[in-house]
Amino acid sequence: MKGVMYFDQAASSWPKPPAVMDAMMTCIQDYAANPGRGSHQMAVKASRVLFETRKNLARLFGVKNPNDLSFALNTTHALNQAIKGFVKPGDHVICTNIEHNSVRRPLEYLKATAGIELTYIRNDEEGNIQLDDFKKALQSNTSLVVVNHSSNLLGTIMPVAEIGEICRTHGAKLLVDAAQSAGILPIHVGNMNIDMLAFPGHKGLLGPQGTGGLYIHPDIDLEPLLHGGTGSQSEAIHQPKVRPDRYEAGTQNTVGIAGLNEGVKFVIAETIEKIHAKEWRQTQMLMEGLLGIEGVTILGPALGQNKTGIVSFNVNNADSSEVAFILDQSFQIAVRSGYHCTPLAHESAGTLASGAVRASIGYLTTDEEVEALIYAVKEIQSQYAK
Repeated sequence: MKGVMYFDQAASSWPKPPAVMDAMMTCIQDYAANPGRGSHQMAVKASRVLFETRKNLARLFGVKNPNDLSFALNTTHALNQAIKGFVKPGDHVICTNIEHNSVRRPLEYLKATAGIELTYIRNDEEGNIQLDDFKKALQSNTSLVVVNHSSNLLGTIMPVAEIGEICRTHGAKLLVDAAQSAGILPIHVGNMNIDMLAFPGHKGLLGPQGTGGLYIHPDIDLEPLLHGGTGSQSEAIHQPKVRPDRYEAGTQNTVGIAGLNEGVKFVIAETIEKIHAKEWRQTQMLMEGLLGIEGVTILGPALGQNKTGIVSFNVNNADSSEVAFILDQSFQIAVRSGYHCTPLAHESAGTLASGAVRASIGYLTTDEEVEALIYAVKEIQSQYAK
C-alpha cells in the first residue's frame, strides 16, 4: 500500500526486490507447467528453475548436495516434517522456552499422542540460555534438540554452533528453526553442526509467501509427512527413497519458487554481512530512540548487544493492540501486537498479561521510517501520560 511504513518484516518481508515479481510473472507467462511431470520444454524449464533455486539455497547455507534441500510451504510445514518425521515414541526431545508455536505445538502433540518426553530449557528475560542447561537436560533417549536461531519476540540470537557441538558429542540431532535468521544471519550447516534446518522463503530471503524449505542431513531418513505423486518411480506403491522427491509429494509452487530464486540471488549479491550490519544499525537506532521516551520499555537484549532486527516494546500500561491500531490508523505504520505465537517467551519476559508491540526491521527499511516510528510512539506515549 502506498505510503505505508512497514515494520512487520518478522511476519513477512515487504517490499520485495523487483526481480522477484518479474520472475514470477515470467514463469506464469512462459513456463508455468508441472515440474518433474513431463519431458516437454515447459516442464523441463520449470524443473531447471527449481534445481537452480536449490543450488542457490545450498550455496547460501553451506549444503553440499542441493537435493538434500526439500521445498515446503513455509517454516511451519518444514518443522512439522522434521519433527513428526524424525521423533519416535519413547524419544526425549529438548527445546527452549522461546520457541514459536510451530515447534511447541508439534512437540506437545507428540507428547500427548506418542508419549515422547519433552524438556524446555529456560531462558532469562533477554532470551539468553545457558549451555550447561542443555548438557544437564540430555538423557540416554534424547534424540533431538530443537532451537530457533533467533527469537521472533526478543531478537535474541542463539549459540547454534555450540549447541550443535553438544548434540554431536551426545549423539542427538539438532533441528534449527531459521524463521528469523535465513537471509539475515550467517548459516553454514556443516560448520554449525546443524542436522536439519527449517526456513521460510517469504521473510529474510525476500521471496513470496507459500515458499520455504527444509535441509535434511544425508544420514537422516525422515518419514514423509505427505505421500503421493512425485513424478518418479510411479510404479512403486510406496513413497520413493530418492531425494528430494521423497519429501515433495504433489505439484510444487513453481511460480513462488521462481520468485524465491531471485530473492536468494539478491541476498547472495548483497551479502549476509552487509544485510545484518545494516539491520543491526537501524535496530540500535530504533532502540535508542524508544529508550529516550519515558514510559516505554523494550524487551530482549539491551542496547549494543547483538540481535536481529526485532524490537518489541510496550508503552506505559497501554494495551499493545491499541498501540498497534493507533500506529496503523493515525500514522500509517504497520507493526504486530499480541503474543506473536510464542506465549512461553512472553512469560519469561514478564509480558504474558499485556503482550507487546513488535516492530521488525528489514533490509529495505529506511532511516526515515525508523525516525517516523520513534516520533509516532512518542506522540502516543504523550497521550497516555496525561
